Amino acid sequence: MSGRQYLKNHLPVILLNLLGMLALALFLLAAGNPVQSVLFVLAVWLTVVILWLTAVYLKRKKYLDGLLAMAEGLKERYLIPEIMEEPEQAEGQVYYQIMKMAEKSMLEKINGVQRERKEYKEYIEQWLHEVKTPITAMKLLCENNRCEFTKDMLAELENINRFTQQALYYALKGDDFGSYTEKDYRIREIRLEDVVHGAIAENKYLLRQSRVAVTVDGMENRVYTDERWVRFVLNQIISNAVKYRSGEPAVHFFTEKKGNQVFLYIKDNGIGISQSDLPRIFEKGFTGQNGRMLQNSTGIGLYLCRRLCDRLGIGLTARSEERGGTTFILSFQVNDFVTGARG
Repeated sequence: MSGRQYLKNHLPVILLNLLGMLALALFLLAAGNPVQSVLFVLAVWLTVVILWLTAVYLKRKKYLDGLLAMAEGLKERYLIPEIMEEPEQAEGQVYYQIMKMAEKSMLEKINGVQRERKEYKEYIEQWLHEVKTPITAMKLLCENNRCEFTKDMLAELENINRFTQQALYYALKGDDFGSYTEKDYRIREIRLEDVVHGAIAENKYLLRQSRVAVTVDGMENRVYTDERWVRFVLNQIISNAVKYRSGEPAVHFFTEKKGNQVFLYIKDNGIGISQSDLPRIFEKGFTGQNGRMLQNSTGIGLYLCRRLCDRLGIGLTARSEERGGTTFILSFQVNDFVTGARG
C-alpha cells in the first residue's frame, strides 16, 4: 500500500479535520483570543492528526507487507484467509467474509476433483491388473508348449506386459507421479547384479527373438534403492535398445564407482540418437527422429524413467552419437553413514 493511496483513502477524514480546525479558529478569534494562541491550538491539532495518520499507516503497512510475504510463500493461494487476521473495520470484514466464501467453494471443488481422480485410479488399477492375469496365463501356456510360434508370442507378451506396466504407472500418477510411487517404495540394500539380471530375465524372449547379445561386467556394487522401480527403468532402456538396434545388436551392462557415487552403464550399439534430439529424450511425448521413422514410439517410457529416478534420488543421463550407439547412465548416491557402519 503506497502513501499516496493511503492519503486518498483517508481524504474524508483529512478534510473533516481541516474543516474542524477552520471552525475552531474562527470561533476562538471571534471570542477575542490572541492570534498566537489560536495558531498554537491549530498546530497542536494538526500535529496530533499527522501523528495519528502516520501511526495507522505504518501499522497497516507492516500488517499488509507481512500478509503479502506469507501469501507469496503459500502454495495454495486460495488458503490466504486462513493466515489472515479478521479485520476490525466493518468494510474489511465484508471483504474477509467474501474471501472465506471463495475459499470454501474452491475447497469443495478440489475435494470433488480428488474424489473423482481417486475413483478413476482405482478403476484403472483394477482393470489393468485384470488384464495382466490372462497375459500371465498365456505366458505359462506358451512356455509349456515350446515352438517357433510360441517364441514369437512370448516376446510379444513381454512387450504387452511392459506397456501394461507403463499404462498402470502413468494412469495412476495424475499430475504428480510421486503421489503414487511414494506409497510403493521399498528402499533397501540391493545388489545391482541382481537387479540387472532380473531385468534381463524379464526381457529374455524379446532379447532372444531380436538376437541381442547381452554382457554383464563388474556388478559387485551394492546400493540403497527400490529394486522394483529400478528394474522398471531398466526394462524401458532394454526395450529401447531392442527397438533401435542395428547390425549385430549388443547390450553391455557395467558399473563404476567414483567417490561417493556408483554408476550403472547400459550401453548398446544401435542406431543412436541425433544430437538435436538428445537433450529432449526425457520430455513427455517426445519421440524424436528415430520414433517418427519407426512409428512405434509413444514418448512415455523415458519420461516415466526420469520421473521415477527423480523421486528415488537417482541420476539418469544419456550420451549418444548417431549410428554410434547409446549409453544410459544411472548414478546412485552412496550414503556416508552406510559406509561408516560397515567399516
